[in-house]
Parts: sequence; structure tokens; C-alpha cells
Amino acid sequence: MKRLLLPALLLFTAEAFAAAAQRDDDPNRIQPWSKNPRYWQYKGKPVLLLGGSKDDNLFQIPDLKEHLDEMASVGANYIRNTMSDRPDKGFEVYPFKRLPNGKYDLEQWNDEFWQRFENMLRWTAERDIIVQIEVWDRFDYSQKNWEPHPYNPRNNVNYTYAQSGFREEYPNHPGRNEQPFFFTTPKQRNNTVVLKYQQRFVEKMLSYALQYNHVLYCMDNETSAEEEWGAYWAEFIRDHARSAGKQVCLTEMWDAWDLKHEHHRRTLDHPERYDFGDVSQNNQQKGQTHWDNFQWAYRYIAKQPRPLNTVKTYGADGGRFGNNRDGLERWWRHIIGGAASARFHRPESGLGLSDLAKGSLQAARKLESLIRLWDVEPANHRLSDRAVNEAYLAARPGEAYALYFTDGGAVGLDLKDAPGRYDVRWIDIQTGEWGKRETLEGGRIAAVAAPAKGHWVAAIVKAKSAKK
Repeated sequence: MKRLLLPALLLFTAEAFAAAAQRDDDPNRIQPWSKNPRYWQYKGKPVLLLGGSKDDNLFQIPDLKEHLDEMASVGANYIRNTMSDRPDKGFEVYPFKRLPNGKYDLEQWNDEFWQRFENMLRWTAERDIIVQIEVWDRFDYSQKNWEPHPYNPRNNVNYTYAQSGFREEYPNHPGRNEQPFFFTTPKQRNNTVVLKYQQRFVEKMLSYALQYNHVLYCMDNETSAEEEWGAYWAEFIRDHARSAGKQVCLTEMWDAWDLKHEHHRRTLDHPERYDFGDVSQNNQQKGQTHWDNFQWAYRYIAKQPRPLNTVKTYGADGGRFGNNRDGLERWWRHIIGGAASARFHRPESGLGLSDLAKGSLQAARKLESLIRLWDVEPANHRLSDRAVNEAYLAARPGEAYALYFTDGGAVGLDLKDAPGRYDVRWIDIQTGEWGKRETLEGGRIAAVAAPAKGHWVAAIVKAKSAKK
């Protein structure tokens, strides 16, 4: 089948492509940091991606600009943007044009959908907010969302059930992977009837997104699809980016909660295909298991380190995936544990941009003002007298220690190889405000106690007068 071409805006002649290739990489784009590829750099500088928002397909919300301003005001610089169109809240629109007879034409676009998408890209770029796009969301094409969807043959003028291989209903959870929508690619069922419209959709998306340097691409939302599905779209997007003289960073998000599951190896074992990992489903785990699971993945990619993102952190009172405490703990364990990004999931499954989320964002930026997280590494082995899930540490021995307490407490910090005086600045995670100041003497195991119950983080930094 002949592949559809990008709009003329993105077409390059052979000479132009060669010139783009000679320019090599654009230092301003979002990409793994050259000095520590476990973290991102943007506009040539390292950056820690932190976020929280009230929805996932943010380009669809009517008050997007105001919401982005609210994020930026508390230090958020990272959003999740699913290309989802399911009408959950009533303001969402589909990408395809609806005809007078009520059916959709998959050959024609709904300009409102794409104008919203373009606005999101422009407004986030203006605020230096990194966008992680999820191209496909399995929940759009099953259960109640399939009935009104334009890809459902009864709702379009482009193909029938017999031609497409679709059924009228897919009542089971999409994790069962029964929907033929996710089997269309050449190495799967080679469903050219549907694939050409999927290609056309992705090409339209890229015609906007490839004009910007602040976009990351994830193929799916928590997928359990065949490996060939995500691999096809990763190659498709990378090929189109190259044709436009651009380089992009890609990943896949698997549904398995255990990061040691074979599905995650499809990403972690293929840095040539996936430039970073998204391990958000680790946020179904709790406590010490949550930390240990992430640390396994952190060590697993040590020979070819690259960013590990967590674009959705579950946990909020009233939700199905843990309470407020779980949400805060998961977010902070990932930050201290070496994740390149952390974002609170939308309510009610996460804390969104609630006051608690804002407190964590402000607290993390205060911590960052004293300790750059890309300068330290997970170092729980330096803690003693520690109860399970009591405290977590990242360190650059002799220089800086970031110590997180989940609910107050006290531990021993091994400074035996790090003599001298250390300044300690406490930060109240719930409020995002500075707490008390104190000092520690190195050259021994120092006792460190949180100021009170609750979530606290301490920035422990070698005193300037103690440095040589």
C-alpha cells in the first residue's frame, strides 16, 4: 500500500534533507542530557520534568491557557497529552468531519479538533512546558466509547463492518486486547482498510507537532498490545520526523505493574527504537515495593542509561488506586529514586493540580534550588536505623544529600567518609514552604530527624566554609 505523505509544509527535497542531516542534532530540542542521559535537557540545559493537571487530553479542555498558567506558577513544566477524543466530559470533539447525515468522513478533518491541538502546542512552547503525547489510547475504542466513535463502521461513510473486520461491540476491558484496531500493521493482520486512516491521523498530528522542539512521543496508554503494533508506529513517526529534518524521542507505555515483566523489556532492551522509558504503571505499586521495582529498572539500563519517565502518578482520596498519601509517596520516591519526570495523574485517580500537588511541586523546586537531582544518585544504603518505607535518599557523597521522609521519623545518615559541616534545609512537602534550618557534622553516622510527622524533604549540603 502506498503510504500517505505529510502535508507540503513538512516535505523536504533530497538537498534539504542532506543539509538537515549535516546540522546533526538541534541542541534546543527536548532530548537526553549529554552529560547525564538519565535526565532530559531542553534548550541546551538539564531539566527535571514535574507536573500535575486536571485532565489527560489537555488540548481539549476549554480553559487550557489558564490551567497552563496555574501550572507554571507553581513550577510545573510537564504535561501528559493523550490524543484521546472520547466524550467523557461533554466538551471533547472528534478529529473527523461530521456530515449532515450524522456520519463522519475519515477523509475530512474537524478543524476545531486540530485548532485545539495547535493551541496547546503553541501555548506550552511559550511557557517552556514539555508535552508528552500519547498517540493511541486503548480506552477510546472499547466498551461505551466504541459505540459513538468515528472509527466504528456504523458511524462513518468510509468502510463497512465486513471491510474493516470490526464488530459492533467490544464490551470487555481493553486490556483483553480484543479490538482489531490494534492489529492493523503489516507484521500483524495488515488491515490496509483501517491502517490508511490511522496513518493519515498520525501524519496530521505530526504536521503540527514536528514544528516544535518540546514534544515527546509515547505510542500508547498502558498497552498490552503486540510488540509489533508499537514498533510500527515508532518507526513510522521517526521516519516522518527524519523526512522533515527533525529528531524526536519515542517510548511505549506497558500495562504490566511489575517492571520486570517481559513486556517492559520490549522498551528497555531496545534503545535503538525507544529513546526513553515510561514506567508509570509502577505507580500501581506501594511502599518499599514501589521503590524497589523502580530501582530494578534504574539498574537494568545502567549500561545504556536513558530517561525513565512517570507521566501519571496514581493515588488520591476517593480514587481506586490508593489515597492521597500513596500519591505523594509515589511521586517523591520516583524523584528521589532517579526518575527523569513525575506528574500527578488527573483526579479522581490522582492529585492533579490540587493544593497537595502544588505543595509538592513547589517543594521539589525548592529542593532543586539547592540540589540538582541529576547531580545525585539513589543511595538508601547510606541510611541506618530505618524502618520499611520510612525514608529515601539520593546523594553525591561528600557534597549533597536529598533525604525524603514519608511520615516523619529519624534515621542515621552515613557521613563517615564525608567530614566537615553540612547545612540542612527542611521543606514541608504538604505546603511547599521552607521549614527549619540546622547543621550536621560529618565524619560519622549523623542522626537526622524530621521536624514533625508528615511528608518532609531535607536538602543536606556541604557548608561553603567547609569546602576546600
